[in-house]
Amino acid sequence: MQLRYNYRVCPDAPQRRALAKAFGCARVVWNDCLRDRKEAHAAGLPYVRSAELSRLRITQAKRTEGRAWLADVSAVVLQQSLRDLDTAYKNFFDSVRGKRQGRKVGPPRYKSKKDTRQSIRLNSNAFCLRDDGTVYVAKVGKLKVKWSRRLPAAPTSLTVTRDSSGRYFLSFVVDTEPDILPEAEADAGIDLGLSAFAVLSDGRKIDSPRFLRRAEKKLKRLQRELSRKAKGSKNRAKARIKVARQHAKVADRRRDWHHKASTQIIRDNQAVYVEDLAVSGLGRTRLAKSVHDAGWSAFVGMLEYKAIKHGRTFAKVDRTFPSSQVCSACGFRDGPKPLHVREWACAECGTMHDRDHNAARNVLFEGRRVVAAGRAETLTACGAPVRRAHVPAQRREAGSPRKGQTTQAGIPGL
Repeated sequence: MQLRYNYRVCPDAPQRRALAKAFGCARVVWNDCLRDRKEAHAAGLPYVRSAELSRLRITQAKRTEGRAWLADVSAVVLQQSLRDLDTAYKNFFDSVRGKRQGRKVGPPRYKSKKDTRQSIRLNSNAFCLRDDGTVYVAKVGKLKVKWSRRLPAAPTSLTVTRDSSGRYFLSFVVDTEPDILPEAEADAGIDLGLSAFAVLSDGRKIDSPRFLRRAEKKLKRLQRELSRKAKGSKNRAKARIKVARQHAKVADRRRDWHHKASTQIIRDNQAVYVEDLAVSGLGRTRLAKSVHDAGWSAFVGMLEYKAIKHGRTFAKVDRTFPSSQVCSACGFRDGPKPLHVREWACAECGTMHDRDHNAARNVLFEGRRVVAAGRAETLTACGAPVRRAHVPAQRREAGSPRKGQTTQAGIPGL
């Protein structure tokens, strides 16, 4: 399986200029190739192949006066930008033809130099890990990395990213074998919510940390200062970075908390079942800020890939399953209830239920039934199975190897 490990990097001033040039050249190649394909499509001409674009927009463009500066960066950066464009077109075509699951994917769009987030991608030919703990990137130099953990294997690709707050990161994609944990006796159903972040079927409640709400006072002040700065001024750019850094702190705290909570759940339970929530739909309601602050989608994604990594069972219960309407003691369906009803008594058996705990138990029972039936997810209301999507390499830093696990690859200096 593929895992992605993310590390903070601290380039000096010449290296920042070299990275800025690499970001710009990759963006220019993307836009030039995208423009050629759009113009060919508008003129009714055949789809322009990647080999022709590589010859015109990279090889021959370096010899022209207007694009001579493309030779100042590594050719791998330019070629990878073209490959990323091919991947974007493939995803768009597969989505149109119905071969790609999930929400519809639109056609590729032009990239702007005003985007606060920039990135380049390199394969193993354009970077290497040095014995002194640095990472050499072609045409950039040796970058000092803040190694928080070892790499479990030799990386196959590298993505250099500059985020909106001006921080630089190196993201390594690593092919690793699953790290199977010893079997556990328990299994858990999880009901996600807002008053409590998660309620487990054994009665445990995980309180919601509400990182965004806790930082809201400072964010309001910084946003107010930003709105008072003149557009296009240097003071406005400085104020924007302050706001971006505060949002980055909130996101980092939430991500770190998600990793710790999901790892603990996976280690304690042999099977984990969770309800498939419509997060994108809930994000358009009056509860949008609280929904995005909770980060349910990122948390469920962590549970899924960690279950695969550690040999656990993971399944999703369809969102149409009435987990809050069914009595977990006798199975009687008592009908829908408004959100302010937190406790209710079953009309059939008289059992008193906590709303969230009862839902978590029902998710557990339905998840067991789904796994026993040999499906990855429960059936929808119309009877069609919802297939589980392929788990790609995570965008953020993956979990640390367990203590006692031998890792031959990595940084010798650590």
